[in-house]
Amino acid sequence: MTGFRLVRWSHEAKLALEDRRLSCAGKECGHRLQKVGSDQSRRKPDVLSRVIPAQVHGAAQRGLHRLFHTRHCLFVALHLALEVLVYGEYSWEVFGYCQELEFGLPLLLLPYLLLTVNMGFFVLCSKTDPGAVTKANQALFLHAYAYDGVMFEKGAKCATCSVRKPARSKHCGVCCACVHRFDHHCVWVNNCIGAFNARYFLVYLLTLSAMATAIAVITAAFLIQVVSLSNLMLGYYTDDQGQDRPVDAVFVIQHLFLTFPRMVFLLGFVIVLAIILGSYFCFGLYLVLTNQTSYEWFKSRRFKSGAYTNIYSRGVWGNLVEIAKPLMSPEPKRQ
Repeated sequence: MTGFRLVRWSHEAKLALEDRRLSCAGKECGHRLQKVGSDQSRRKPDVLSRVIPAQVHGAAQRGLHRLFHTRHCLFVALHLALEVLVYGEYSWEVFGYCQELEFGLPLLLLPYLLLTVNMGFFVLCSKTDPGAVTKANQALFLHAYAYDGVMFEKGAKCATCSVRKPARSKHCGVCCACVHRFDHHCVWVNNCIGAFNARYFLVYLLTLSAMATAIAVITAAFLIQVVSLSNLMLGYYTDDQGQDRPVDAVFVIQHLFLTFPRMVFLLGFVIVLAIILGSYFCFGLYLVLTNQTSYEWFKSRRFKSGAYTNIYSRGVWGNLVEIAKPLMSPEPKRQ
């Protein structure tokens, strides 16, 4: 009986020793894999530094940081340059040709009216204080909104500017300030979009979309009129094999591009702009009607379904009124 116990004990000891060896081998393998991974991560910068000189890599990083993380007027200048090019082509060719075809003058002047309104709201977006929170005025914003305890915590302080953070505020690294009801930083107007210029930004988007749509409609109407008056769709063309084929849409587009190249390019450009800007305006209008900001909408996507509830919506009409007249902390009652 004692011999059987000894044999059984020795067999269990061998199994335990074997398990220990396997676990040690697994740990050693894991350490080797971690070492290999760290070695590979160390080698990546070495490979990049061999391909791209350190001076070029550093200059590129500084350039990107200055482009997207500091305030400058580059995108504003680009925005204005694009408007000059679009309206230059519209005035130089489209307007004159449409007058020859007896288009209505109010229709032809509509893009200029929209441009005037758009530039006014562009200036308002760019120059209006979006709601910068400072130590001197933080009391005006601290009680404007309730803290939801999920996205905005009560008593939180900004680690950068050391002010007490009101609910729905966020620090903008580009403007170097916390902004009341922060939406986003717009490089095209070189300013943050916050509580006090969100209404101007929405009208700015609307007029910008309407400008692109109006120019696209007028240009397309002119080109369609040209095709109709020339009876181009009733004609035939000779292909590469020498066979006569009826004119199709591809041939018409090629013919118009060869005849009016700048006008066709303008039409394609403003159509793309109208789609992008119109979609962005619809998204902004949705945020306004549901009383959300872009920052809050994107951040809420990180939470699981049901984990976050928007407590700030006051109904469609109440949300519109809030955009027109931004909330601030109520004044203390006089005794």
